[in-house]
Amino acid sequence: MGHDHEHAQGAHAGHSHGVSADADRRWLRLALILITGFMAIEVVIGVAVKSLALISDAAHMLTDAVSIVLALIAIGLAKRPARGTYTYGFKRAEILSAQANGLTLLLLAAWLTYEAIERLIHPADVVGWPVVVTAIAGIGINILAAWAISKANRSSLNVEGAYQHILNDLYGFIATAVAGAVIVFTGFTRADAIASLIVVVLMVKAGYGLLRDSGRIFLEAAPAGIDPDALADKLLAQPSIVEVHDLHVWVITSSQPALSAHILVEPSADCHGARVQLEALLRDDYHITHTTLQVDHVGEELLQINKPPVRPH
Repeated sequence: MGHDHEHAQGAHAGHSHGVSADADRRWLRLALILITGFMAIEVVIGVAVKSLALISDAAHMLTDAVSIVLALIAIGLAKRPARGTYTYGFKRAEILSAQANGLTLLLLAAWLTYEAIERLIHPADVVGWPVVVTAIAGIGINILAAWAISKANRSSLNVEGAYQHILNDLYGFIATAVAGAVIVFTGFTRADAIASLIVVVLMVKAGYGLLRDSGRIFLEAAPAGIDPDALADKLLAQPSIVEVHDLHVWVITSSQPALSAHILVEPSADCHGARVQLEALLRDDYHITHTTLQVDHVGEELLQINKPPVRPH
């Protein structure tokens, strides 16, 4: 006897998710306004004082803005109900957004590396004080934007991607402020390019992490921290369970693991009771609530029900 069970009350869960998504959108929009407003100011100042560090920070802020826009679009798509051929809905739009965020970080890091090396070889005549003042203002703006995004649901890889963009930009502004101070007090203009390279290292780290985590979801790897073999052993150790096979554990989208398996129980066991017991174990020990368990008696012949052929009229 097969059974598909999702441990949630649909109407209530859907309402809660809707409220959460609306709140996420409000916080993300606030962060977007802060980022885009300051970015325009920074581009003008960066070009005027010939600071690659400021221009690179502004370019990074552009990717921040794009990442937030992608996050907003993905949240809207994820809310759409499952229908037609999209049986899970568009929940993985969030993971696509996270991949795009990771990729843009790596591409921007490559461009900034090239520009910074050029500046190290041929340093520009950078004006220090405007760099310091603008970077300090940028630190304040990024702290506010990071605070706003931290209020959203960061268990979503999509929102986490936007948060990582903002956090990296914050570190970048700190490095830029230090570089500006070095230029003011020592005249060492290569500090501007060195600050850009520090930003690059942070961007590569965050971008790689996002691509790795989203890639695991697209390749249907088991959730982080769950060993499928150990999980199967634990299921097999439960009373009346004889065999566990066709076990699959994957992640539908951020923080939504799923599991399916074929379970064989002793001939005298209660299939329904065994299923309920295993679902409770998966929910309590592994936080897996989306389960599809087919439970049969060992040696039982499975009935094949075939539809009669349709006769032409």
